[in-house]
Amino acid sequence: MFDSLERLKNGTGRQREAYAAIEELGVFAALSAYEPLLCGTLPIGIDVAGSDLDIIMRVEDFAEFTGRVEKLYGTLPGFRVKDKEIRNVPTVKANFAYGGFPIELFGQPQAVVEQYAYLHMVVEEYLLRQQPEIKAEVIRLKDQGVKTEPAFAQVLSLAGDPYEALLVLGRKLAVI
Repeated sequence: MFDSLERLKNGTGRQREAYAAIEELGVFAALSAYEPLLCGTLPIGIDVAGSDLDIIMRVEDFAEFTGRVEKLYGTLPGFRVKDKEIRNVPTVKANFAYGGFPIELFGQPQAVVEQYAYLHMVVEEYLLRQQPEIKAEVIRLKDQGVKTEPAFAQVLSLAGDPYEALLVLGRKLAVI
């Protein structure tokens, strides 16, 4: 369902703009070896002003990836690369701006369909289909600066770490 950009190509105005920016950059072709996948709020229609394009990838060799990304996008506004650990998983992030969008290339040494960003998006999209009435409240909270997962957790009254709580709920609902 989320394995292509076709959904954006025929989506809302903002989704079509994102599709054009991603295509112009050639991210999916240039970085195809890393199995790029667009995640986050834009594919599921809950993006707000300033929402970025999160493109997740499977990256094993951070140095090779960093070199390739620097060569491709290093001259773009705001370009920076950072290595870090997120939930004990080595992670590389490259950020820059293009086509009116902040863009984040996010790599971890695991399949994209196992990464939190993908799993959260699947659960969130399911919840929005099952409970369309929550969409406006999630967007309202996001407009106030609340991150996506905490916004869903607040709207759904999920306790604890919102990132983990969404995964627990997704497993309980047999969505992931």
